Amino acid sequence: MIRTTIAAAVAATLAFATPALADLSDILSAGTIKVAVPENFPPFGSLGMEGEYVGYDVDVANLIAENLGVELELVPVTSAQRIPYLETDRVDLVVSSMGANPERAKSIWFSSAYAPFFSGAFAGADLPIGSVAELSGHKVGVTGGTLEDLELTENGPEDLEIIRFGDNAATIQAFVSGQTDVIVTGNTVAAQLGADNPNVSIETKFIIKESPAFIGVKKGNIDLLQWVNVFILHKKLGGELNDLSEKWLGQPLPDLPAL
Repeated sequence: MIRTTIAAAVAATLAFATPALADLSDILSAGTIKVAVPENFPPFGSLGMEGEYVGYDVDVANLIAENLGVELELVPVTSAQRIPYLETDRVDLVVSSMGANPERAKSIWFSSAYAPFFSGAFAGADLPIGSVAELSGHKVGVTGGTLEDLELTENGPEDLEIIRFGDNAATIQAFVSGQTDVIVTGNTVAAQLGADNPNVSIETKFIIKESPAFIGVKKGNIDLLQWVNVFILHKKLGGELNDLSEKWLGQPLPDLPAL
């Protein structure tokens, strides 16, 4: 696997110094692809202990470069930088846990989904629950004021015991300590909980709201978009994306929508 160690400041300098190529044939001819990945959004992308970027999206970027047969140049970005960097040719692709919606689709193209991102209910393997209704009789921890809190308040059973906490850290600690039976949160929070507490049993019980991640492609780059969609299909069928989901999110890859 092609690995690239790059400091954020150096990446930003390089991004401004030479424009991305975007067109598939030019990328292949030049032998380099620039890919935007999350600057600080674990487990999708963040600076690792050894000074190189790691995460689900970073591994996908490496797979893309490996399958294209080109060198990878990682460009760490914030959420607000993702679309502008693509529009101004600072990157060829955005692999940065980005959801697709009609507003964003006015500016860029999206691939098929490559990664799961959702809010759900998580609990130990020995707790048989499969819906909001089956949360009845259990202590459910949630971070107050979040999407998950609103969903439970609106659709939960009347006898649902919701225990609200001020932030994700407190919500996690309550589950780890046994103060709650179920934690309702985002899948990335649950994945981090499992990684930090390997002795705690936790698995996905059901999904409340899905918002999977898509790869961003600059408008007009139809050859690159088609290649990326074939790449995603190939990695789903071959199991590589499932392996990444197990590695970084602690769960099998669910069914993902195709565009």
